[in-house]
Amino acid sequence: MLKVLAIFNRETSIYFHSAFFKLIWLRGLLPDHHLPFFPPFGMAIDISRSECPVEHSLELLWLQDNFYHFLSWSSFVYVHQIRTVSASSEQFPFGDVAKPLKRLFVCFSVTLSGKPFKGFLLEARAAEDLSGPPVGSFTLIDSQVSQLLTCEDVQGYAVSHTSPSKKTKIKVYWNAPSDAPDHVKFLVTVVEKYKIYWVKIPGPIISQPNALPFTTPEATRAPLSTFPPVSHLTKSFSASDCGNKKFCIRSPVNCDPEKEPACFFLSFTRDDQSVVVEMSGPSKGYLSFAFSHDRWMGDDDAYLCIREDQTVHIQPSHLTGRSHPVMDSRGALEDLAWRLADGVMQCSFRRNITLPGVKNRFDLNTSYYIFLADGAADGGQIYKHSQQPLITYEKYNVTDYPRNVGGSHSFFLLKAHGALMFVAWMTTVGIGVLIARFFKSVWSKAFFGQAAWFQVHRMLMLTTTALTCIAFVLPFVYRGGWSWYAGYHPYLGCIVMILAVLQPLLAAFRPTLHDPRRPVFNWTHWSMGTAARIIAVAAMFLGMDLPGLDLPGPWKTYTMIGFVAWHVGVEIVLEIHAYRLSRKVEILDDARIQILQSFTVAEAEGHAFKKVVFAVYICGNVTFLIIFLSAINQL
Repeated sequence: MLKVLAIFNRETSIYFHSAFFKLIWLRGLLPDHHLPFFPPFGMAIDISRSECPVEHSLELLWLQDNFYHFLSWSSFVYVHQIRTVSASSEQFPFGDVAKPLKRLFVCFSVTLSGKPFKGFLLEARAAEDLSGPPVGSFTLIDSQVSQLLTCEDVQGYAVSHTSPSKKTKIKVYWNAPSDAPDHVKFLVTVVEKYKIYWVKIPGPIISQPNALPFTTPEATRAPLSTFPPVSHLTKSFSASDCGNKKFCIRSPVNCDPEKEPACFFLSFTRDDQSVVVEMSGPSKGYLSFAFSHDRWMGDDDAYLCIREDQTVHIQPSHLTGRSHPVMDSRGALEDLAWRLADGVMQCSFRRNITLPGVKNRFDLNTSYYIFLADGAADGGQIYKHSQQPLITYEKYNVTDYPRNVGGSHSFFLLKAHGALMFVAWMTTVGIGVLIARFFKSVWSKAFFGQAAWFQVHRMLMLTTTALTCIAFVLPFVYRGGWSWYAGYHPYLGCIVMILAVLQPLLAAFRPTLHDPRRPVFNWTHWSMGTAARIIAVAAMFLGMDLPGLDLPGPWKTYTMIGFVAWHVGVEIVLEIHAYRLSRKVEILDDARIQILQSFTVAEAEGHAFKKVVFAVYICGNVTFLIIFLSAINQL
């Protein structure tokens, strides 16, 4: 057995686990050949293409300690130590019968194992040109934990993980092509966790039997990558030059980060052929902004300031769809600086207006929509922002001339959707229900051929249905279809929409007062209306927390609970009052005139009380409505 052992010294400041990479060399023959050869121990074996019997093994054992350390929340590369791995090789006596063969068909069993790791990438390349295309193809052994990758229409050029779950062992087969190079090297990338991974750890070099020994050119130590120095800001940013020297985006509008800790602030100051960027806001996780060609996340040039303990990392990145940002090199940024004080994170940097040859960086002399977002971070890893980013109302060129601009956390269509639903299911339906339930005797006089209470009730309920229909369409227009990211809210909204349309249709076929079917209609009408109101309230609770209309919390939840308690409380008061009123009117068999007088007096007192309660209810209802509409307007 031929063995190669490479061990790297452990550096105590970094935590790594040991793992070993094992390659078992299996031999076979080229297609259309069925020839014997002689293994080292002199035993003749008949080899066919249908199987790859084990003849020799080649084993590489390494400890994942300090070959390459990638402290990679920001894709930085710190090369602590590079050591040369050397291997001595035996010559295998194939005998005369093997001499006419120029290439051997070779199979490998590749095993990666060790303490738990989350991800990996395994590939084989020509040892003479590691930057060239992958060599050969892989065959899976367990498709549950590994998957083949396709590159340039070549299936199985590399193997990777199927999920980020922890794993301790991966085994696959590698098949050498008929035109394999003289020397092949295996490279493996291993991810232990988000901030620690190793890229292209070199495996052994496998050579053709008749190839010249592979010689590695004398290594020259490349200088360590240099990154822009980072300094600390000594004072807070100021908005005094916004509109004069700075292009500023602020939320709330016209806030000053120097005086208001809750101010989200982003400024761009042109300095010859570069731009100085300042970003500030209350955040314990990260702040970020992005340049975008449209109002949708994806294919954007983004920049993040990420807090990790008491340090802030400034990191360029790019966005590909609705996914986690891909971190890029910081080489294009200069004059990096940051500050943490009183829960406020501030960072600044400089970059050139144009960066030819730098991938994923936009030229800043063009107009873009500008996104400003914040979110949570843990140990340098960022999480999805809970609120829709602040997005400018239109495209701007930050290098053109200084301006003061604003933006919105929600699109107009979503704001209109929320406002219309609040008006419909907080106010119009609430007032309409109380009138039908408690005010029939108060407003019983005819009005355009029908009782006044019925005309008002019908008008309010038709208004509710109309507002619901309009509001229901708006999210579909905004999303261009169904939203799969909105949880249960759209499903509840569809139920409310169906009930809101069925109610007036059912009312159109209402039986007459003395029709025997009238009680069935009354109970059905009440049940459907009550169900619609309950589901609508649940939908509003969920909708307030969606990123597209994320109202400030936690007051929004308490306010909605207060509205529900207010409405239910008024209904309970009116129910108790109606019950007490009915108890006052007693049927006295010996004094019918007294009965009539008692009923008239009690009824007059009851009407007055109901009108007072109704007026107070409307005031409270409108107050709750204004609170929510005002919050939506401030998004």
